[in-house]
Amino acid sequence: MHTQKLLGRRLWWVLLGVPLAAALLLAALVMRELNHPKTNTAHPAPATAPAMEQVQRGAYLARVGNCALCHTAAGGASYAGGKGIPTPFGTVYTSNLTPHPEHGLGRWSADDFWQAMHQGRSRDGHLLYPAFPYTSYNRLAREDSDALLAFLQTLPAADQPNPGHALRWPYSSQWALAVWRVLNFTPAQPVVQAPDPTDAVLRGAYLVNGLGHCNECHGGRNAWGAPDLSKTLSGATLPQSLWYAPSLRAADQGSVAAWTLEDTVALLTTGVNRHASTSGPMAEVVHHSTQHLQAADALAMARYLAQLPVAPAQRSPTGQMPPTNQSLGARLYEAQCAQCHGKQGEGQADAYPALAGNRAVQMTPSHNLVLTVLQGGYGPSTQGRPQPHGMPPFQLVLSDAELAAVLSYIRNAWGNQAPALSEFDINKFRNLQAP
Repeated sequence: MHTQKLLGRRLWWVLLGVPLAAALLLAALVMRELNHPKTNTAHPAPATAPAMEQVQRGAYLARVGNCALCHTAAGGASYAGGKGIPTPFGTVYTSNLTPHPEHGLGRWSADDFWQAMHQGRSRDGHLLYPAFPYTSYNRLAREDSDALLAFLQTLPAADQPNPGHALRWPYSSQWALAVWRVLNFTPAQPVVQAPDPTDAVLRGAYLVNGLGHCNECHGGRNAWGAPDLSKTLSGATLPQSLWYAPSLRAADQGSVAAWTLEDTVALLTTGVNRHASTSGPMAEVVHHSTQHLQAADALAMARYLAQLPVAPAQRSPTGQMPPTNQSLGARLYEAQCAQCHGKQGEGQADAYPALAGNRAVQMTPSHNLVLTVLQGGYGPSTQGRPQPHGMPPFQLVLSDAELAAVLSYIRNAWGNQAPALSEFDINKFRNLQAP
C-alpha cells in the first residue's frame, strides 16, 4: 500500500511537472524574444553614399518584392506607408519607408534594415507583425538587403507618421507577438550570396520563396495565421477578401508544369497567355511587380515553378442542374457572354479567354470566378500588353439566381465538369468591395 501511494505521488508530480516545465520553457523563450539584443552583424553601415549600381539594383529588387503596392496608401506619397492590411486579427498599417528621419528610415543603418528583413525586428528591437512578410524576406542575401535600403534612402523623404495598428487584444501586445514567434518563426539561414541567374531553378526558388514572397498568398496557414510549411504554395483564400490564390502544385488549379516556359513567362510579364489570364490581386502583382522582371529572372521563376511536384486533378461531383436552371443559364450565356467568349466557349485569341476547358472556370473553390463576374474582369496594363481587354461587372445586371444559373451552365458546358453554384454561392460575395 505504501509503495502504491509513493508511486501515485510520483505520477502526480510527473503529470504536474511536464506542463509546468513546458510553460516555464515557453515563458523563457518569450522573454528572450522580448529582450533580444539588437542584432550586430559583420556588415557595418557604409560611410559613403552607395554606388549608383547598388541603387539601381535596389530599385529593381523593390519592384520584384512589390514593396510600393503595400507601402503606398491611396492618394499618399510613394513608399510613405499608411495603407491598411486586413488580417483575421485586425488591421495592420504599413510603415513609412522613405528616408524621413523621424517617421521613416532616415536614421536606419544597413544593419538595422537587415535586422528587420531577417529577424522581423525594428531598429529599436521591437517585434514587427508578420503582415510585413519577413517570414519570406528572411531568406534574402545580405547584398540584396543592402541594395534595397540603398534605393529606399534615395527616395524623397515623406513627413508621414506611421499610424498605430488596429488589432484586437491580445494580438495588439508585444508579448502575444512574442508567443507567436516562439511557436511559428525561426529565421532561415541567410543566403550568403544571391544565386546566379545561370542556375535557373535555384535562382527561381530564391525569387519565388524570398523577395517575391509568393507563399504569403499561395500558401496555407495554421490557426495562428502562420505559414503552414506542409502547405507551401498549395493554395489559400486571402484573408478578408475571399479571393483565392490557387495551388501552384495542383493540376486543376495553378500548376504550370504542363505549360511551356514561354507560357509561364508570358503570364508573369503580361498577365495573359494562351491558357490563362490574371485578374484581382494577381493582376496588381503583375502590373506593379512581375512585368518588370529581367528576362533571366522571369525564366528562372518559370523553371522553378515548372518543377514543383504536381498533385493530380480532383474534380468534385458535378451534380445535376434542374432543366429550368440549365435552360435559363444557356439563354443568359447567349445574351450576355457569347459575343466575346464564343458560342462554344472558344474565346477570341489575344482578346477574350476561352471558357471551354478553362480550369479557372471549373476550379473549386469557385471564389475567383464569382468575384470576377460580379466585380468585372480587368487584366493588368503592362508594357507587353498596355491596353488589355476587360469584362464589365454584372452585379447590377443579373440577380443572384441568374448569375448562379449562367455560371453553373458555363461550368458544365462544352466538356467542362464542375459543381453547380447556388444563389447563396453568389450572394456571399455580392457585397464585397473590390480589393
